[in-house]
Amino acid sequence: MRRIADGFTYLKLAAVSVIWGGTFVAGRYLADQVDPLLAASLRFVLASVALSLYMLFARVRLTCPSPRQWVQLATLGFFGIFFYNLCFFYGLHYINASRASLIVALNPAVIGLAGWWLFNERLERAKCVGIALCLGGAAAVIISRNPQLLQGNVDAWRGDLLILGCVVGWGVYSLGSRQLNHSLGPLQTVTWSILLGTVMLLAATLVTGRMTLAGLSVLHVSQWASLGYLGIMGSALAYIGYYDGIRRIGATRSGVFIALNPLTAVICAALLLGEHLTLPMLLGGSVILLGIYLCNKPLAQGKAMEI
Repeated sequence: MRRIADGFTYLKLAAVSVIWGGTFVAGRYLADQVDPLLAASLRFVLASVALSLYMLFARVRLTCPSPRQWVQLATLGFFGIFFYNLCFFYGLHYINASRASLIVALNPAVIGLAGWWLFNERLERAKCVGIALCLGGAAAVIISRNPQLLQGNVDAWRGDLLILGCVVGWGVYSLGSRQLNHSLGPLQTVTWSILLGTVMLLAATLVTGRMTLAGLSVLHVSQWASLGYLGIMGSALAYIGYYDGIRRIGATRSGVFIALNPLTAVICAALLLGEHLTLPMLLGGSVILLGIYLCNKPLAQGKAMEI
């Protein structure tokens, strides 16, 4: 039974990566049309509404956190929602999306090393090799998509630094949920962190004058559809699936699935935007899958011995 449960968790995390791959397509569509801070705020407003409606219809009441949990949730909301999105959107002012995605692909390694250092999570040889393969495969996919991505302007270091902030923010969001996932559960943790992060984004958007009735009135149906996908699928649904994966198999093994994001992004771009798939992309995707298998193989063997 545990093997079946773990297999379902892996499929769920793979589906999350497919959803997040689609967010690159939706984000690319919005990039030149909607102010980045406004887009981030609207994305998480829609995510907050979706989560609230789901809990209302499912008759799940929001748990009142303890003072300690409030601090933890606010930390997750700040780093995983507010800080991450500011670093991401403003980092893209200095570097292109391919270069940014190459830096974001460092997430599995950062999560694995931080989990080992802070929480004494075991880093077996197979897991280290798997993480390295995930990084190499992601790099192959990204570089084959845009061979000029390493060429930057004089201000590229600013973008690199900001996108590295994304890696830090997501690492905190992944590892900082350990206690909350068990005490509150993934749904409550994600809902509260998104609600708090949304308040922070809205405050920044209003203070900077980015959200106005005139600005909202010019948004087209296709732009709202893209924002809906980013908010409902790419935030509300995907975040719950990701946190549930962390609760079941740990942050490191869940984090390696992030390496699938570049592959699913180019597949979505091929299907929706007419971009071409190349042999290096497919080979890189195969290497990513092998890396994910190696990272999760020790867990599968351990579970089998328990049964």
